[in-house]
Amino acid sequence: MTLIGRTRTRGVETLSLDAVDTRNALSAALVGQLADALTDCAEDTDVRAVLLTHTGGTFCAGADLRDPPGPDAFTGLLRQIVELPKPVLARVTGHVRAGGLGLLAACDITAASTDSTFAFTEVRIGVAPAVISLPLLPRTDPRALSRYYLTGERFLAPEAARIGLLTATGEDVDAVLAPVLDGLRRSAPQGLAETKRLLTARVLETFDRDAADLTALSARLFSSAQAREGMTAFLERRDPAWVL
Repeated sequence: MTLIGRTRTRGVETLSLDAVDTRNALSAALVGQLADALTDCAEDTDVRAVLLTHTGGTFCAGADLRDPPGPDAFTGLLRQIVELPKPVLARVTGHVRAGGLGLLAACDITAASTDSTFAFTEVRIGVAPAVISLPLLPRTDPRALSRYYLTGERFLAPEAARIGLLTATGEDVDAVLAPVLDGLRRSAPQGLAETKRLLTARVLETFDRDAADLTALSARLFSSAQAREGMTAFLERRDPAWVL
C-alpha cells in the first residue's frame, strides 16, 4: 500500500502523508516510505525543494500505537529531514499531534492555516516527547515548551508561530507559501545546500549528543506499565487510571 503521495511542480517535490484511515499516524510502513521518498529527492538533481503535506484533516496524529516504528527508524527520519541537502517545507491544513510536531520541527520552513491545531499529547498516555525533542529544543521557545510538553494542551496556529514551531500562518496556506517557493526556485542548488548546512548545524549537534539517550528513553517509556495503560485507554476512548 502506498502511503506517500508524490507530485512535482517546477522543481518542488510534494510528498503527501496519505494514510487517512489512521490520521496519518507514524506507522513503521509510513516512516519507511517517507524515508525512501526523501532519499530519492536527495539524489534527484531536478528536485530543488521538498514540500511535506497531507491528505485528510490531520497532518499527523503521532505514533501509530498499533504499528509503531522503531525508535531508531523515527530518529533516523527526523535526522534525514534535517540533513537533506535541499530545503524541506511543511504545509499544514489540519491537526498535528505528538510525533507529527517532530516532523514540523525537523523541516526548514513550516506554514499552516490559521484553523490548524497542535498538541504534545505524550504525557497523557504516560510517555514523553523524547525523540522529537532533538529538533524541537534547539528551534522552539523553551518556556512555551515547558507548558505544552507538561500539560498536553491544544494550541492554535498563531501561538505555534509565536513559539517558533511555525514559520508563518494564514487563512490560505498556499498564498503564504507562494513567495517562499518562488524564492527557492530562484536560488542556486549549491547556495541552498550550504546555507541549510549553516542553519542546521546546531540541530545536528543535538542529534550527535542526545539521539542515543533519547531513543533509549522513548523505548523504555513505551514499554512501561503506565504507557500500556495510557495507550489502552486511548484506544478504548476512556480516561486512563491516573486522571483525577
